[in-house]
Amino acid sequence: MKEGIHPDYRDIVVHDLSCDFKFITRSTVQTRETINFEGHDYPLLKVEVSSESHPFFTGKHKIVDTAGRVEKFRQKFGAVGSKTKATG
Repeated sequence: MKEGIHPDYRDIVVHDLSCDFKFITRSTVQTRETINFEGHDYPLLKVEVSSESHPFFTGKHKIVDTAGRVEKFRQKFGAVGSKTKATG
C-alpha cells in the first residue's frame, strides 16, 4: 500500500444517545470530541439509533423522534394521507 493516502483507521467509541449505550468499534470517521472509556482516550461518535435501540434488533416497536418530525407532520396534515390514525 502507498504511504500517506489512506485515512486513519482507529478505535472509536460510539455513544447511542437514545439509550445511553456506548461501545468500541473501528472507523475512519473524523470527530472533534474524545472520551475516556475503560481507561483509554478514544474519539467519540454520537448517534441517535444503534443496534441497542433499533426496533429491528430489540424486537420492540417505538418511534424515536428527536426532531419532532412525526408530530409536525400530523399537525400539518392530520389524518389525510395516513393509513394509521393519529393518536392524542
